[in-house]
Amino acid sequence: MTIHKEGYSSLAVTILFIMVLNAVIHFYLPLAHGLQWFIYILSFLLFVIILQFFRSPSISITQDETQVLCPADGKVVVIEETDETEYLKDRRIQISVFMSPINVHINRNPISGVIKYFKYHPGKYLVAWHPKSSTENERTTVVTENSAGTPILFRQIAGALARRIVWYVKEGDKVQQGDQFGFIKFGSRVDVFLPLGTDVKVAIGEVVKGGKTVLAELAPQPPKGGVKVEAVEGSTMA
Repeated sequence: MTIHKEGYSSLAVTILFIMVLNAVIHFYLPLAHGLQWFIYILSFLLFVIILQFFRSPSISITQDETQVLCPADGKVVVIEETDETEYLKDRRIQISVFMSPINVHINRNPISGVIKYFKYHPGKYLVAWHPKSSTENERTTVVTENSAGTPILFRQIAGALARRIVWYVKEGDKVQQGDQFGFIKFGSRVDVFLPLGTDVKVAIGEVVKGGKTVLAELAPQPPKGGVKVEAVEGSTMA
């Protein structure tokens, strides 16, 4: 199992805690064999939980400019039209993916393009499914514009347990669809805001995979500069 770089310090602290806890039990309660076995089992479970939380599985990613890939593992909890007021300031389709503590917590770019906007917001730690968590919790906002000029906004949102959001991007960066853009520790959610007319490919309650599940297909964009009109031979133009 490959461990994500964000887990190195947490694993080190966990191992130190387990060693100290077991040493104290053995030193002060050498005859309490039942308690010792209980601590052994508890220590093993704690280590496995931390280990699986920071796992970094290898995945193959198929890039497609017409598709929006899911940015995180989890479950779809919101699909609705809403007003995006921070950057886009228009009506959008919001898709929210909730990540439980047992999910992989790597966050991946939903599209390829250039980062046009990035901002970190300190905030509260409401439960991730709370309606106000998208605007009041600790979060980041990222806007990536693809080669067709379509901006996609997405947010990392901290939950009741998650107290640390990590990001690897900044304004002006060129990013590739499916590459890692961040990590959230111990459960949270990611919101994606799509243009109206986007063909949503997921449903409420669906289990999704970051970098694998197609959230939506973008509507075709007209070529930049408008549509070229050519006169048909034999026709007259006023």
